[in-house]
Amino acid sequence: MPNTIIIGSGSYIPNRVIGRDYFMDAEFYTDEGEKIEKPTEEIISKFVEITEIEERRYIEDDNSNSRIGYEASKIAIEDAKVNPEEIDYIIYASNFGEVSTAGLVNFMPTMAARVKNHLGIRNRKCITYDMIFGCPGWVEAMILADNLIKANVAKTILVVGSETLSRVTDPYDRNKMIFADGAGAVVVIATEEENVGIINHNTICDNGPELDYLVSAGSLNKEADQEKFYIRMLGRKIYEYALKNVPVAVKETIDDAGLSIEDIDKILIHQANAKMDYAMIERIHRLYHVKDYDHSISPMTIQKLGNSSVATIPTLFDLIIKGKLEGHSFKDKGNIVMASVGAGMNINAIVYRFP
Repeated sequence: MPNTIIIGSGSYIPNRVIGRDYFMDAEFYTDEGEKIEKPTEEIISKFVEITEIEERRYIEDDNSNSRIGYEASKIAIEDAKVNPEEIDYIIYASNFGEVSTAGLVNFMPTMAARVKNHLGIRNRKCITYDMIFGCPGWVEAMILADNLIKANVAKTILVVGSETLSRVTDPYDRNKMIFADGAGAVVVIATEEENVGIINHNTICDNGPELDYLVSAGSLNKEADQEKFYIRMLGRKIYEYALKNVPVAVKETIDDAGLSIEDIDKILIHQANAKMDYAMIERIHRLYHVKDYDHSISPMTIQKLGNSSVATIPTLFDLIIKGKLEGHSFKDKGNIVMASVGAGMNINAIVYRFP
């Protein structure tokens, strides 16, 4: 049975830096639709204290999700040194597809088809899929890619995660300060080398009452246009759910790979907010009865890049493997975990071993 290895990566980080001053004129409302009377500076400072997000990146008005996905893909393909015409599948993860500056969502044609078009691929046997799976979408796209390769139906796959969340945030919601734009991509191929690549993966879907934790909904300001939907989340519910379930799912994935936490060099976890990420990493170690650990095991980009959803982990991977994230690197033959949680609620994790 072939294994799935990453041979190239790319990312697109928008040039437009959005700091705290960008939100100083905002009016914020509670989940109950009541205007928050606290000074805006106080609201922003509290937000930064909890999430550690000082900056995030937004695309320019003349840019688009498919275009930044293409930019990341082009870099990944060049890095992999593969002929684009030999790509068997393009799997594109996003939550909202192509979004206009007015916030209108468009999935027709698919994002994967648009990227194939931008890349100029003429191969009619290059199949294009969109993966809509919440923030864990890119990780799930990697799992799908691994299944396709192990089933011997594909040898080369482009896996993209790209999002423009700045265009789907409610101007009256404090949580809008969490979200950001960005894109990341990798090229994976089949290899006959044993014990490398994706050596285990795990997916959990809790779609009962958890379905309401992260949704699209009208503005918190009841006097605003309620026909337009924005990303809406129940922060406390998500925090509690993630801390209870993600560490257990990650441990199961590591254990089923025949490894322990001491065998893991890095955990690339979805950058939702810093407080939640720190707590999840701590609980993973606690499940292994480890109190003291090297905190560099979990690299963070959220402080400067914000939460770019499906783009977070592939962007983080690309920055580290290319030596662009200070203090972090991957080891030859080393093991890493990639894990995410998001709308659904869905959780997934991969244990990946470098060739």
